[in-house]
Amino acid sequence: MHSIKRFIPASFVVLWATGFIGARYAMPWAEPFTFLAVRFVLAAILLGGLTVVLGSKGATRAEALHAMGAGVLMHGVYLGAVFWAIHRGMPAGFSALIVGLQPLVTAVLAGRFLGEAILPRHWAGLAVGLAGVVIVLWPKLGALGGGVTAATLTASLISVLGMSAGTIWQKRFASGGDLVAATMWQYVGGAALMALASFAFETRTVTINGELIFAMAWLVLVLSIGAIFLLMVMIRDGEMSKVASLFYLVPAVTAVIAWALFGEQLNLVQIIGMAIATLGVGLATAQPTRNQPTRARASR
Repeated sequence: MHSIKRFIPASFVVLWATGFIGARYAMPWAEPFTFLAVRFVLAAILLGGLTVVLGSKGATRAEALHAMGAGVLMHGVYLGAVFWAIHRGMPAGFSALIVGLQPLVTAVLAGRFLGEAILPRHWAGLAVGLAGVVIVLWPKLGALGGGVTAATLTASLISVLGMSAGTIWQKRFASGGDLVAATMWQYVGGAALMALASFAFETRTVTINGELIFAMAWLVLVLSIGAIFLLMVMIRDGEMSKVASLFYLVPAVTAVIAWALFGEQLNLVQIIGMAIATLGVGLATAQPTRNQPTRARASR
């Protein structure tokens, strides 16, 4: 089992990076809150069925409420704000650059609310990782267009706070129960928020075609179930600052996928940025050596 867990971080990064594929295909055909509400409902239904098949232990009322709270932040606020900003014209690369602040914000919150002691080399790793993300995305920021407004910038910053606060909430209050049941309740919370936003701000107009169906299937199965389940395992077993640092690798992997599938440019500067981001993650996730004093670990 331990040998299998070694592959979880890399698998998570690759799966999470493919999220842009679904978003790229979906946004022309559905409004963001409506699309996400349907996505989260489908994910909750599938996970509910999985709990029955696996005979999973149901969540207590307190566990369900905490999982829903984490889901409102991690799925509703984070994805809702990101999709809304991109739908309003925010370039995906610029949005990803802002979201790249998330590991640093999470590290600060982890120190404050989880009591995690972060070593200087871990702070250095987070800073180096952010620099790598900037280098990877910099070539995509040349033509920002009119989509960068006060509203879309605010939404992108809200998404950062939502994901950081949601992962901290999950670690502190909702990581002790059954993972499948907890993830199901997360999507119940996220779906409730997106449904309210859809009815309040959108017309709920949807054009059903092959691209939209593919996007929905991909995001539900690969992202909402596959990647999120891996994230829940890492949150349960690891320190939040180290888990969050993995998000620095997502823009680099996304750039490689875009190059392979869509022929998007991938130049030497971006490749150097990927190497720097990888170095930063290595520093941020480094384990103490045997001759170093062990610092306080995260709350379990």
